[in-house]
Amino acid sequence: MDLAGLHVIDAHIHQWDPLTTPRDFSNLARLFKYLPVPIDLATRLAPRRDREFVGDPTAYVHPYLPADYRSDATGVPVESIVHIEVEWTGSGPTAKADETRWVASLPFGVDTPRLGAVIGSADPAADGFAALLDAHRTASPLFRGIRTMVAHHPDTGIRSFAGSAGALTGSRFLDGFAELAERGLSFEAWVYSHQLPEVTALAERYPEVTIVLNHLATPAGLYGKVGKYTGANPGERRKLFLSWRDDLSALGALPNVVAKVSGLMMPILGHPVPARGSSTPVPELVERIGPLVTHAMDVFGPERLLWGSNFPVDKPITSIADSAQVVADAVTAHGGGPVDLAQIFRGTAERVYRVEAPE
Repeated sequence: MDLAGLHVIDAHIHQWDPLTTPRDFSNLARLFKYLPVPIDLATRLAPRRDREFVGDPTAYVHPYLPADYRSDATGVPVESIVHIEVEWTGSGPTAKADETRWVASLPFGVDTPRLGAVIGSADPAADGFAALLDAHRTASPLFRGIRTMVAHHPDTGIRSFAGSAGALTGSRFLDGFAELAERGLSFEAWVYSHQLPEVTALAERYPEVTIVLNHLATPAGLYGKVGKYTGANPGERRKLFLSWRDDLSALGALPNVVAKVSGLMMPILGHPVPARGSSTPVPELVERIGPLVTHAMDVFGPERLLWGSNFPVDKPITSIADSAQVVADAVTAHGGGPVDLAQIFRGTAERVYRVEAPE
């Protein structure tokens, strides 16, 4: 399917500069700046769960800014992007609003796609949550909602981003979540696939909050073994897919949930990592992720699906152009036409994130 006729909103990208802004991976970036350590050597010395998650750490040790995205997005008619928070650190209850302020100050829109919306970092269970939401809104009029790092996996060989399981079900989290409803803000739910029932319970409790499921819930190990045991053989991978399928169907029954067709080329799904600088062939990726995309189409319909490149996180596996092509081809093969593609690549994001059309 030719993408040239589309007007695209990339609903999931990350911008960072770990050398000048505080990130969880800033120390790693500074190590490579000041010590002549070959990156491949450092990769071999890193914990396996980190290696399997990132695939290739190159992007994490350098800034990734609007000009970098513009170069990577060559061939895709991206008009606007949605920035999603990424591991900003800092002291003080409103420190994470500094990321929103920083992103809003970046040179978008001159010879790059426009900044359409910002999703900031905040934890509903934390003290001062309401004040932080207000600080984000003050930092940029493009602030639309939050993401909380709640992804946690029972396989200790897989990288978790929450200190313990059940972050979405804690009483403090659930009570704090009401602040999003009061402010008309959305919530980005990035979880591993076994956590889907928790997202469903959250969406049932707060039907007035739009919940955006990131990366179709990241079924780690679906394409190959990761961690200590996840996806260890075809039978286990089949069980993983069936559980994901059924749990996604239950979540999709709730009208306040939309799903992001993004992050499906993250290395943690078990993709083989090609040589640095190369991209997995499009037909190969369509064969792998096609069943995920088609089931999501059946469950949510194009009016509740939106595309995001998840760059630069997906860069070790694919390019932005190939990522978009893979999704477009999977949608088309499932009977989707130009109207469906326009909805997935623009319309849903425009509605959910209130992205204004260019003048």
